[in-house]
Amino acid sequence: MTELIYEQPLNEKTRSYLRLEYLAQQLQANLDQDHQHRCFYPLFSLCELTERCDYRGEVIKDLDRQLFALSKWQSLPSINDEQVELYISKLSTCRDILQASQRPGHELKQDRFLSALRQRFNMPGASCNFDLPQLHYWLAKPWEVRQSEYQDWVGHFASLLAPVNLLLDLTRQTTEYQVKQASGGFYQGSSEQALSLIRVKLSAEQGCYPTISGHRNRYAIHFVQFDQQKHSDQAIEFELATCS
Repeated sequence: MTELIYEQPLNEKTRSYLRLEYLAQQLQANLDQDHQHRCFYPLFSLCELTERCDYRGEVIKDLDRQLFALSKWQSLPSINDEQVELYISKLSTCRDILQASQRPGHELKQDRFLSALRQRFNMPGASCNFDLPQLHYWLAKPWEVRQSEYQDWVGHFASLLAPVNLLLDLTRQTTEYQVKQASGGFYQGSSEQALSLIRVKLSAEQGCYPTISGHRNRYAIHFVQFDQQKHSDQAIEFELATCS
């Protein structure tokens, strides 16, 4: 049985973090395996996002908030001190690195090879050999050489992506999954605490997927039958985690 996890952010900050995490996963996939010119799409997407938004200040504030919260948890008897200390160490290291770094991706703007590619990649079908002979040359290099160069480009964003991954990891751990049932394919809920992320775990064998909406304290989940592309009227069992 294949279980899928669907996530819905309930604020703009979490939405941005999830996008950055997704791009980080795509970058890693291109480091693990040779995907030829497709490796540039997540790289250029990340360049554009970090140029439009200066995430450093917001991430540093979040790191400070989490460090303060974790320091208070250390005094609680039910808390695993070793795990808390490990997270404090990781978060502190990430904060120091991000604080001392330049704006992520700034140096890549000076790379003439990447700049030429990026202009063309924004145009449909404009990465042909006659459009970008330099790309044709680069793709002919041995995979080990291209992998090393790609690692260097990706490394310019490590100071931002590492703490974002840690912050999302901590967010997801704020609550555990609970079994729920959607009557007539619909479920709604509320929370006294402001929520940042809704997570739905659902078996793919049920043949449907959730569409999730909400804001802060309230949320609603509609289940849609994939084959018919319409809302289900069946009772759907799923697992739900609401993260603050």
